[in-house]
Amino acid sequence: MSGAAKVHLTREHARELMRQMILIRRFEEKCAELYTQEKIRGFLHLYNGEEANAVGVMQALTPDDAVVATYREHGHALVRGLPINAVMAEMYGKASGCSRGHGGSMHLFGAAQRFYGGNAIVGGGLPLAVGLALADRMLERPHVTCCFFGDGATAEGEFHESLNLAALWRLPVLFVCENNLYAMGTALERYESVTDIRRHAESYGIHAETVDGMNVVDVEVAARRAAEAIRAGEGPRFLENRTYRFRAHSMFDPELYRSKAEVEEWKKRGPIVRFTEWTLGNDLLHPDDLAAIEAGVAKLIDDAVAFAEQAPWEPAADLLRDVYAPREATGGAP
Repeated sequence: MSGAAKVHLTREHARELMRQMILIRRFEEKCAELYTQEKIRGFLHLYNGEEANAVGVMQALTPDDAVVATYREHGHALVRGLPINAVMAEMYGKASGCSRGHGGSMHLFGAAQRFYGGNAIVGGGLPLAVGLALADRMLERPHVTCCFFGDGATAEGEFHESLNLAALWRLPVLFVCENNLYAMGTALERYESVTDIRRHAESYGIHAETVDGMNVVDVEVAARRAAEAIRAGEGPRFLENRTYRFRAHSMFDPELYRSKAEVEEWKKRGPIVRFTEWTLGNDLLHPDDLAAIEAGVAKLIDDAVAFAEQAPWEPAADLLRDVYAPREATGGAP
């Protein structure tokens, strides 16, 4: 772990980093299983392989900071502190879900945790993050807004508009590009003339770094450094975390754009594999620690599934709740 000397990596901290990554991985695996059983419906975008990014970055944030994520946001929500029962119930579309079952997989939300989505539109969270950061600056609140997005979002106009305004107004935004090399099924070099994504941010005068997104400690070090600079009034910061997703873009993706050999090669240097080898090799964690983490995570997930299974569906009387339409379109219903 190249950044280990730059953070106070105690045994307790190492254990928590491992626990959070394993929690994300096992939650995602359970969701894939439930999807095949048709317990979870609609779209489902899994985060397997990218866990170090959500876990590492979140270490640099405080409860008062804001987080904006993409449609591949289950891991971000869990690490941010949304209750796992409420997240699983939302996956089921149940009324006990964190978005009352209205959003499902792509629209997890937690106001208490300042977690503002879960945004299904590619790049849609970027202008939201700029708005949140602008509000913090205008109200003189010492907060950071962290915005996660994929490499595909860098080809959207709102990416450039958002970075431009953040730089122009020196807003307290931490932009985190989770560059997993594919925008859905299109390889990075097939849609970007400049594949070094960090350079896009630098063109707007934003300090940017490229980070090994498969190394949770390196991600944490970079995120802490960036967050400290933002809190010191130095304007926005940009991290390009080079990572890789082990599963297809979504459950509907036939995955014809890359070889199985490529995926297997990346799995050998996956974030959990690497951190396990390093912590065991440096006597920070022991096999018993890993077994205890796995057992604890398994119980959390089993309990969350049981909660979601028993949770109520939204009553038919509430179907028009939160739906905005002219009164005449609803027969005069409020």
